[in-house]
Amino acid sequence: MKIIDLTIPLGIGTPPWPTYEPLQVKYFKRLAPNGANGQIVTHSNHIGTHLDGEIHFYTPGKDIASLDFDYLVHEGVVVDLSDCVEDYSIYTSKMVEERAEVKEGDILIINTGYHKFGWDQPTADEVRYMIKHPGPDREFAEWAKKKKLRWIGVDCGSADHPFNTKIRDWMPKEARHCDGYFKKNYGKGLDEIFTEDKYQLMHLEMFNHHIVHAECLGGDIDLLNNQRFTIGCFPWRFVDGESSISRIVAMVEDDKYEELMKKKAKCGLTKYGDVTGGGNEFLHT
Repeated sequence: MKIIDLTIPLGIGTPPWPTYEPLQVKYFKRLAPNGANGQIVTHSNHIGTHLDGEIHFYTPGKDIASLDFDYLVHEGVVVDLSDCVEDYSIYTSKMVEERAEVKEGDILIINTGYHKFGWDQPTADEVRYMIKHPGPDREFAEWAKKKKLRWIGVDCGSADHPFNTKIRDWMPKEARHCDGYFKKNYGKGLDEIFTEDKYQLMHLEMFNHHIVHAECLGGDIDLLNNQRFTIGCFPWRFVDGESSISRIVAMVEDDKYEELMKKKAKCGLTKYGDVTGGGNEFLHT
């Protein structure tokens, strides 16, 4: 058994979710004269690859420490939607099921392709990554509940559509662009599609059903498109934690790993050694 990392690099350049505290690191002692290096780290929980816990939005829900390994580690599927989504678009359960089988109780990882705009990528674009990525409507959320999914992972800033969050108020110019896109492509404006009763539905309508999600996945996710693996999320054993920075991985058999590494050897890599996101023909052969 080998491990494929689906976690993005975490450093002071990693953007947090808009308005949240970024990662800050300082040394409080150094080898000279203290004999050891020591650091103090401060950050919000919503930076880098992280798991949103139930109590992030659901007061009587579980804290991060209460999520057991049977929930966090299980069979799942990575579904590549990058060929059917674009800035501001809405993805559906049909798009998912057209590309891969999703079983009841699965972990579902969605590759929107927007990790290619992550801070570690040669095509980095923080605004597109956080503000313009695609997202779902209530139809998708209801489907996820019927499927009794364990948890969902996405390779972008939020499991909700960005303009079904406070970003709609914080970035009015981009909200106007999204409104125009919706009218052109869906025949309804932003306020008609994401009505007040749908606000942050992937958080508010899912966590009370014990379906949480991880955000900002990446790493070598493109190697795994439309395939099934054992998937694991490893947050801190964080008592009273509403969310947690996490390591997320896929566990593959040795022969499959060798096959994937041969594909990776033909791909462009980031400076951190991950496959560069999006459009590599070797990943679709």
